[in-house]
Amino acid sequence: MSLFEASEAANRRRAQPLAARMRPRTLEEFAGQQHFLGEGKLLRRLLAADRLGSVLFYGPPGTGKTTLANLLAQASRAKFVELSAVASGVKDLREVLDAARDRLSVSGNKTLLFVDEIHRFNKAQQDVLLPDVENGGVILVGATTQNPFFAINSALVSRSRVFQFQSLSAEDIKTLLHRALADKERGLGQYDVRMHDDALEFLAEVSDGDARRALGALEVGVLSSKTKPIEFTRALAEESVQRKAIEYDRTGDAHYDAASALIKSMRGSDPDAAIYWLARMLEAGEDVRFLARRIVIFASEDVGNADPQALPLAVAAMQACEFVGLPECQLNLAQAVTYMACAPKSNASTVAISEAKADVREGRLLPVPVILKDSHYSGAKRLGHGAGYEYSHNSPDAVTAQDYLGVEREYYRPVKRGFERELAERLARIRETLRAAKQKPNE
Repeated sequence: MSLFEASEAANRRRAQPLAARMRPRTLEEFAGQQHFLGEGKLLRRLLAADRLGSVLFYGPPGTGKTTLANLLAQASRAKFVELSAVASGVKDLREVLDAARDRLSVSGNKTLLFVDEIHRFNKAQQDVLLPDVENGGVILVGATTQNPFFAINSALVSRSRVFQFQSLSAEDIKTLLHRALADKERGLGQYDVRMHDDALEFLAEVSDGDARRALGALEVGVLSSKTKPIEFTRALAEESVQRKAIEYDRTGDAHYDAASALIKSMRGSDPDAAIYWLARMLEAGEDVRFLARRIVIFASEDVGNADPQALPLAVAAMQACEFVGLPECQLNLAQAVTYMACAPKSNASTVAISEAKADVREGRLLPVPVILKDSHYSGAKRLGHGAGYEYSHNSPDAVTAQDYLGVEREYYRPVKRGFERELAERLARIRETLRAAKQKPNE
């Protein structure tokens, strides 16, 4: 390398942010994802057998998808070519694939094509990749923050192995921060930095498993400090971190996963977990109407008659959201969510309607019993409609021994919790009376 080239490379390196300079140079330096990259795990086995095929990396930002793609190219002795699905089209894809085929034919060298944000490619663009993925003309590594089973063509998914990346642990982040502080060539080792333990803990927690975010905050704190030596305190760490951008997409996994967590926490009677997931969704900008609708549904689906006040309260919260709006309506939602979590639970009504609908769809349709048929029109009596019907309110307890269905069925089975315990006792007496009608001999 000439003196000019060396100077040019040094200038480029200085312009790079710390996270880019500290990218791992070997698989041994790579932090996290040991569930598929550790010794004996699938990805390691594929590399050891020299059978790395097309893969899809799926997970949150800052977890090493791009870095690992580079390392895989090194380990498989393949040329690394990178495309961004945001800025590339079919023409760019075809040029890369043609060059990869030529390279393989002439020199036998493989090409690893890394496509960042591959979910941004439309169906036609993804289809262009299929033949070369199928015949091994290129090793495709597609990176996406979206669930590939929804965001990527099923044909491409079926020809690829999917590896789900997890957010880095706090210990992984600490390891990367210590490494950056110690590295004099690429990191911040040339500075005299005294990292306080509480500052390190803060950066590891607030980064949410995003290595780029943690290293970016570390670099800002060190380079902006005027003291010598640099005391990297908790206060300096807080000043170096921007307000976190919560990973959330109203049409993607984060939306549905958070909604699922909210509902299951309420169902599990954990108000603390439920209020956290509510806060998480509100902070991410979730539509309050969506939240209110889910709470109204929950009130009937999971609380039901165990607490008949749950549904009116949920509806009131929904109306309050429309009337009050954000930010104040978060108080109405918080009240509703904590009430639902603490309420006694019953899905008896949910089970009842599901079983009844199944009978309607799959069984013989039951005729309306003659005594229940409409008798309020001319000629109904000639057909016998309503004959023998007894007005329930004429009975002392407003229950008469009549057959309202024509067959023996029990769909609603109240649980012995909350108000449904009382309903269960009442219903047992009612059914005893109604059962007497079914036992009457046909006249």
